[in-house]
Order: sequence, then structure tokens, then C-alpha cells
Amino acid sequence: MPEYPSDVRNDGKSHRSLFERLTALIAPEPENRTELLDVLHEAHQRNLIDADALSMIEGVFQVSDLSARDIMVPRSQMDVIDITRPIDEWLPIVLETAHSRFPAIEGDRDKVVGILLAKDLLRYYAEESFDVRDMLRPAIFIPESKRLNVLLRDFRANHNHMAIVVDEYSGVAGLCTIEDVLEQIVGEIEDEYDFDEEEDNILSIKEGQQGPRWRVKALTELDQFNEELGTSLEDDDVDTIGGLVANHLGRMPHKGDEFTIENLRFEVLRADARQIHVLLVEKLPQSDEDHD
Repeated sequence: MPEYPSDVRNDGKSHRSLFERLTALIAPEPENRTELLDVLHEAHQRNLIDADALSMIEGVFQVSDLSARDIMVPRSQMDVIDITRPIDEWLPIVLETAHSRFPAIEGDRDKVVGILLAKDLLRYYAEESFDVRDMLRPAIFIPESKRLNVLLRDFRANHNHMAIVVDEYSGVAGLCTIEDVLEQIVGEIEDEYDFDEEEDNILSIKEGQQGPRWRVKALTELDQFNEELGTSLEDDDVDTIGGLVANHLGRMPHKGDEFTIENLRFEVLRADARQIHVLLVEKLPQSDEDHD
């Protein structure tokens, strides 16, 4: 039986391992998430993956970094129904907002007793004796710190679509839906009941260490931003706060970027390869020099 070189025997495994070692020296594998994202961005530039695919991959990474407090609808913005009141009093809210689910409270937003599905209200018109309490589904409560990837897994496993977010004192801080989490991956999900209302562009949230904070959509017009925050930011080349931020940095901002413009501290909460989506803005105290 003829003798073959050791690098030929065993189906060429030695050849492959040598090739793999040489490849690793020439193009080493990414060792962390930043390097992996750099590889993906390079693949996008070489047209190996499109912008939508890159955006969704970045969104998957962001989901593991963000927590419920980063995306929740704040307590003050929650549309709730008070089941201690007659149905006729809050039924117009259900019809006007057209949500599929509503937190049900007993007089106080900290007393969430369940979740009401709008479709269950059809029985109100069909049954003579209707008790809204019998229609309530159990409410799921989660801490502000809960990671979105864990929350998404729980949503899927338990077939829930809404969770009530509570703070460290067990008070209601806001709510999260499965749609809110998925939007971090695939971008904004709009349906026939979504409206682009300006009052939703800027949401006041819990005050930070330095001063008041807001969650701001990047497409917010500068005029609206300045009016609501009492600022005077200007840029002749852009109309939105996201455009001003991009011009300030001189590049497309990335999720997690932090910087200061005048007396405002900005943090990019959500962005993809194409644009910024959401900013966290905190107003810093002005120094004596700023007042002169």
C-alpha cells in the first residue's frame, strides 16, 4: 500500500487545518461585538448584505443591551381604564385610542388589577349582565431593569403582549408591549391606527442626576424641540434634532453615543445603519458663566 504524506491522509484534514490557521492570521475572527459589527458594516459596504438586514442585526444586539425603562410608555402617557367608574365614562377612550389592550386600574394608576382586551367589550353590547371584572386578563409586572431579550422570550413563552413596568418602590412606572420590543429590531411598526402626532415626539421621563430628562424622537422638528425644552438650538442645514446631532458629530451616530451640546446631554438610545431613531436628552444645570 503506497505511503501518502501525512498532510494528504485522513481526507486532507491537515491541509484544512493549515488553511484555517493561515486564514486566521490573515483575517482573524472578531473577538468582541464591536469587531463583529465592524465586519458587518464592511459587508454592507461591499453589498454582501443590504441596509435592512444590517439594521435588524444591529437591532438584535440592541435588544440585549436595552432594558424595559429604555422603551416603556411612561406612566403619565399610559391609556388606562378605571373599572370603578361606569363603562360609559371610559368607553369613549377605548374607541378614540383604538388600542387592543388596556391596563385596568381601581382609581389609582398604581392599582393595576388586570388587562382588558378591547374585543372583550363586544360582550357589553350582547349580554344583559356584563361585569368588566370577569373580562380582565392577569397583568404581568416586570422591573424597570428587565432586559428586552429576556422580556421578548417571556412574551413568546407566556403568550402575553403587554407588561406593566414597576419601579424599585413597586409603583407603576410605565408599560411595555411586544410591539415595542420588536420595533427595536425591525424599526417602527405602523398600523392603521398609528398617528404621527407631534405631542408624542417628546416624552418627559424620570428626572436624572443633573436635571430633567426627555425621550425624544430624532425626527422631531427643531422648532418643537426648542419650544418644549426652552432651548435655542439652530442649524441652517437641517430641520430635525436628529439631523442637528448628526451634523454635530460629523458622522452617523451609533447607539450608546453620549455628547453635550450647549447645556444638554444627549445619549443615542436607538439608531441603525441609516438613521437615528430615539434620543435621551438631559438638561444640565447652567454654570454662572452661562448666565453672564
